[in-house]
Amino acid sequence: MTKIIEDVRKSLKELSDETTKQGGQRFFKEHIKMYGVKAPEVKKISKDYFKTIKEKPKKEIFELCEELWQSGYVEESMIACHWSYALRKKFEPSDIEIFEKWVKLYVNNWAACDTLCNHTIGSFIDRYPDYLGRLKTWAKSDNRWLCRAAAVSLIVPARDGKFLNDIFEIADILLLHPDDLVQKGYGWMLKAACKNHEKAVYEYVFDNKAVMPRTALRYAIEKMTADLKASAMKK
Repeated sequence: MTKIIEDVRKSLKELSDETTKQGGQRFFKEHIKMYGVKAPEVKKISKDYFKTIKEKPKKEIFELCEELWQSGYVEESMIACHWSYALRKKFEPSDIEIFEKWVKLYVNNWAACDTLCNHTIGSFIDRYPDYLGRLKTWAKSDNRWLCRAAAVSLIVPARDGKFLNDIFEIADILLLHPDDLVQKGYGWMLKAACKNHEKAVYEYVFDNKAVMPRTALRYAIEKMTADLKASAMKK
C-alpha cells in the first residue's frame, strides 16, 4: 500500500507548476505547502488511484488518507478528502473519532478544512445526526479549525433544509468568535440555511446584528432578497 502513496506523490510532482503554486498561495494567509497542481488534475489523480484501492478494507484506505494528511501538502489533503468521502456509504459511528483527529492534527488551512467537512464530515452527520452534539463541542474548542469545522460540516445539510435548530445553536456558540475564518464559516452555514429557511435566518441575523461581526453578517445575508438584506444591514 505504501507504493500507492509513492505513486500519488510522483504523479503530483510531475504535474507541479511554479506559476500555479505562486498563484495558489495568494488564497491563504498562512504559508501553505503545495506542489502547484491545478484542482482538476488533483481530482483526476485522486480518481485514478482510488480505482486501484477501492476494494481494500475501509481501515486500510483511512490509513492511506492519514499518511497523505501527514505530509502537510494541500494537494495530498485534497486526495485524502476525496478518498474518505468515496467511502461515505461505509461510514460507522466510530469514524467520527478519526475525522476529529484529522481536523485537530492535520488541518491547517481553510481549503483542507472545508473539503473535509463539506463532504466527509457533512455526509457522516447526515447519516448519524445523533452526532450533532459533537459539532457543538467542537464549536467551543480553542482550535480555530474545530470551530470552523463545527459550522462548515453543516453546509450541505443546511442547503437541504436540515438541522435548522442545531445550526442556530452552533451560530450562538460562535457568534462573537474573534477569528475571521470562524466568522466566515458560521456566516456561510447561515447563508446555506437561507435556501429553505430565509425568514428564520433573517430573524436570527436581525436579532443578533448588534453584536454579530460584520464579516459573519455579510456572509449570512448574501443570498437574501434585496429588501431583507437592506434591513439586516441597517445600523
